[in-house]
Amino acid sequence: MASKLSQKIWRVKEMARKEGIPAALRAVVRRLRQGPSHYIDVLRHYSFALPYELPAKPGVAQPGTLLWFIPDFNLGSGGHLNIFRTIWHLEQKGYTSTIVIANPVMHITVQEAENAIRKHFFPLKAPVLLGLDDLPPCEFAVATGWDTAYQVRAFSGATHKVYFVQDYEPHFFPVGSEYVLASNTYRFGFFGITAGTWLSTKLAQEYGMATRSVGFGVESSRYHRLPRREPEIRRVFFYARPPTPRRAFEIGLLVLNEVWKRMPDVQFVLAGWDTTGYRIPFPHLSCGTVGLDDLPDLYAQCDVALVVSLTNASLLPLELMACGCAVVSNRGVNVDWLLNDDVATLAETSPEALTDAVCSLMQDDEKRRAQTERAEAYAATMQWETVAHEFEDALQQVRKQGTSRGHS
Repeated sequence: MASKLSQKIWRVKEMARKEGIPAALRAVVRRLRQGPSHYIDVLRHYSFALPYELPAKPGVAQPGTLLWFIPDFNLGSGGHLNIFRTIWHLEQKGYTSTIVIANPVMHITVQEAENAIRKHFFPLKAPVLLGLDDLPPCEFAVATGWDTAYQVRAFSGATHKVYFVQDYEPHFFPVGSEYVLASNTYRFGFFGITAGTWLSTKLAQEYGMATRSVGFGVESSRYHRLPRREPEIRRVFFYARPPTPRRAFEIGLLVLNEVWKRMPDVQFVLAGWDTTGYRIPFPHLSCGTVGLDDLPDLYAQCDVALVVSLTNASLLPLELMACGCAVVSNRGVNVDWLLNDDVATLAETSPEALTDAVCSLMQDDEKRRAQTERAEAYAATMQWETVAHEFEDALQQVRKQGTSRGHS
């Protein structure tokens, strides 16, 4: 018995290390719901993908009301940060939002979820609902992830249905059931508001989806140059996210190790996840998940940052640029809509090409200085107020077009 228990604990730890704590918790919750049986209840777990109706409580959908269906969140979620930021900006414009967490795994009570949002993200007025009971009617029901799209499809209390797409989520999975179920959501007839033009173009061309893109912004009050305490020490920053395959952690480590071989005096800073369980031979500082208020100083102490994006571009390069750190990223249509050769050093997604790119900047002070100045000016043009205005314009476009309520 003790041996079996130890084995199960080890499995949970391994899942948390490889896929992240939220994924491990979801797996534990699913297993507990299944009871002591050794059978896996596939039908129950995937029944959400079948057509059903989710009614609203009695009432009339008021103009300017939004019902946001979101996955449960942890404090390091950049996708949730963008959702809550959008809600906050819309509140300043007079919109009223309600947040729905259909399957809570991180938060037990409404108060706990609301406090976490207001303390660690934005001081929202929006109330939180846990579960799918007593949902109010609304003008806009907003899906924010592939699983929430099934909830929005079922919801009958919305005048319009919108899909806030921040990444191409089928790529989060191997080709299989979840890949297909995620792909299917782009055919639900929702209006897509996408993070950037790569997604808006892809969804329109491949799925026939009506789309409108919004850009990225930078919080200039937070992200800006800060004094360099040890300018004589050369540092490379790496956005290290082992549980997030699209950030190419393994390729990144290969690159950093090769940079170290060529430039053994360079120090490396890793942030984004706890990497202490990995054998990393080169000298480095493993920062784990860093609080938002501590990020600007961390970025400002580094000369070059390596950020790899295998799906949609990350917001991180803009924040690094604003802090005076030169960015190296991979080249591709998923990245080129945000970054260009004038403000970043772009390379093919191979260890050798990215290594050459990092070293070229580290070994040429003038080239690096010129790039950071151009990039800093570029980041300064990216304003979240503009993004919020674009999002509101998209909502008004949905109103005017009388966009479909989606397919059931």
